[in-house]
Amino acid sequence: MLKKFDSFYIRLIAILSVKKMHTFRFDAEAVWGDTEVRRRLQWYRGVMTGRYPAKFLICKKIGVSIPKGPDESSLWYQHASAQKDFLRAFKAILEGLIDFTSLPDVSPNLLDLKCLISERMVRRCNFCERRCLVDRKAGQRGFCKVGYESKVATWFHHFGEEAPLIGKGGSGTIFFAGCNFGPCVFCQNWDISSDPENGAIVPPKVLALISERLKKDDVANINYVGGEPTPNLHVILNSMRFLRSNVAQLWNSNMYCSVETMNLLADVIDIWLPDFKYGNDDCALLLSNAKNYFEIVSRNHKIAYDNGNMIVRHLVLPNHVDCCTKPILEWVSKNTPNALVNIMEQYHPDYLVERYPEKYKSIARRVTHDEMHEAYSYAEKLGVAYRPVS
Repeated sequence: MLKKFDSFYIRLIAILSVKKMHTFRFDAEAVWGDTEVRRRLQWYRGVMTGRYPAKFLICKKIGVSIPKGPDESSLWYQHASAQKDFLRAFKAILEGLIDFTSLPDVSPNLLDLKCLISERMVRRCNFCERRCLVDRKAGQRGFCKVGYESKVATWFHHFGEEAPLIGKGGSGTIFFAGCNFGPCVFCQNWDISSDPENGAIVPPKVLALISERLKKDDVANINYVGGEPTPNLHVILNSMRFLRSNVAQLWNSNMYCSVETMNLLADVIDIWLPDFKYGNDDCALLLSNAKNYFEIVSRNHKIAYDNGNMIVRHLVLPNHVDCCTKPILEWVSKNTPNALVNIMEQYHPDYLVERYPEKYKSIARRVTHDEMHEAYSYAEKLGVAYRPVS
C-alpha cells in the first residue's frame, strides 16, 4: 500500500501490533438504559451496534457525474443534487425500507465528489472562518500554520469520553496537530494545538489504516480531534475512501469551520461532539483570538443538529457563568432542544493562564462548587438534558 516505509511507519506498525488492554466503564453500557439517550442518539447507536451503516458508506452508494475540468461552482451544484439522493437513501435505511447491503458501490460517488471539492478548497483554503485563502498544496500556510499534509500527534483508545462514546473498546481518538484558534489561553492540549509540527505525517491511506485497526479492537467510533480536525478536512475525507469497516464517524471540534466545510461533513458524520466555549464575541476574542465567534459557532451547531446526533460540550470557566454558560444554555434550549449537553467542571489553569496568572487573573483558578451548582440549576430551569452522558 505504501511505497516508502520510514521510521514513523515502522513505529506505527509496531504500535498497532501491541495487544490492547481493555478498560471497563460501567456507565458505558448503563447509559443506554436511559430511554432519552437512546432516542436522542438513535442513529449513532444503530451504527455503533451494526444496525445501520455509517454515513460515509452510504455516500459510496450515491453515484455522481463529474465532467472533466469542472469549476468549483459546478462541483457544488453536483454536490447539492447528490445530497438529495443521499437523504432519500438515508431516510429509507433509517425506516427499514431498503437493505443497505443490497446497494452496490458506485464510482464516481458522493464521497469522491466531496474529496474533489475539499482538494479545490485547500488550494484557496477556506476550511475555517478565518478564510485565509492560501494555497496550502503549494506550501503556503495560513493562520493555523497547518500544511497540506496532516500531522497526527497521537491516537489511542480513549476511555475518558462521554459514556455513549465508549462502548467496549473506547473511542478511537485521533489527535491532529495544530489549531485554527489562538490557541485558547487555557488550552489543556496546548503542546499539540500550538505546534502544527508536533506529529508525524499521516497520508489518507495510513489514516484509514489507523481507523481500521482501531475498529478491529472494538472502538465505538473514530473520533477526529486535536488540536483541531478542521484544517485536515481533505485528508480525513480522502481517508474514508479507503475505509471499509462500518464504524461511526465523530467530529470533535471547536466548530469555527466554514459553512462549506459543514456542508461537506453533513453527510459523513454520524455523531457530532461540538465544543461551545463562549456565550459572546468579547470572551472568544480575548481567550481564543476568534472573531464573530457566537454567530459562526451557533450557526454550525444548528447545521450539525439538523444533520445528525449531537452531544454538546461546554466547559464552565471561572467568572464566566453569566457571560458564557447561561447564554449558551439558553441558545441550546431554544435551537437544539434534543441535543444532549455535557456541562464540564474540569477546567484548570493551563498554558498561558498558568504562565501569566496576573494577566489572566479572572480565570487563574479552578471553578467553584457554587459556580457549577449555578450552571446545573440553570440547565434544569431551561429543561436542557445535561450530565446523563458524562
